Amino acid sequence: MKTLYDGKTKTVLLDEETGVVNLLFKDTATGENGMFDPGYNTVGGSVEGKGKIGLRISKYFFEIMEKNGIPTHYLGADIDNCLMQVRKLTVPKLEFVLRYYTAGSMCRRFSLPEGLPFDPPYKEVTLKDDEQGDPLITERLCLMKNMMKPGVYDEGLRLVEQVGEVLKRELAAMDLQLIDFKIEIGFDEDGKVYVVDEITPDIWRVKDKNGVIPNQIDCAKLILEKI
Repeated sequence: MKTLYDGKTKTVLLDEETGVVNLLFKDTATGENGMFDPGYNTVGGSVEGKGKIGLRISKYFFEIMEKNGIPTHYLGADIDNCLMQVRKLTVPKLEFVLRYYTAGSMCRRFSLPEGLPFDPPYKEVTLKDDEQGDPLITERLCLMKNMMKPGVYDEGLRLVEQVGEVLKRELAAMDLQLIDFKIEIGFDEDGKVYVVDEITPDIWRVKDKNGVIPNQIDCAKLILEKI
């Protein structure tokens, strides 16, 4: 397969014979100096088996999203080889973030205490650019940079709200309170917008019933026991 993009936790591969795009889930995790945190944009280390677990969880949640009428790029999964088959889409380098409570970079950027509730949830969009520290970006700038067509930005904000409603409900049934999360979007030639990338503990922050915020490795173990 041809490598189209090699990210921190996944590699995008193209099967040149079939034209099918695959995501290879790797064992790496974001964080810093051996500590894991989904809010970081650097690799903190590697955990054997993480990729396979992440794919199983992502498969589970993508299928739930589809059942709830939320379009995703998910087409199928080869768990043993850590590969997820996906639609071939244009994916802008953006992250759509939904926050139910203050946490992580939000607190660092604006000198806010942890745990303040947002009602309604707080939405923001960031540019995926490690060198610039993933800055916030507006629709106007996205259009100026030719990253998308008019309407895609607003559709991404609508989708992140829809995903949040489903995700919050599903995690609550597992005794986990959703604090914040991020998604990526892609669009096809007709302009239809889909949720892409993954839906795993790598994209969210939760609190368990004891008030503990588990890192993405420990959270994945908790989720795996529930699905």
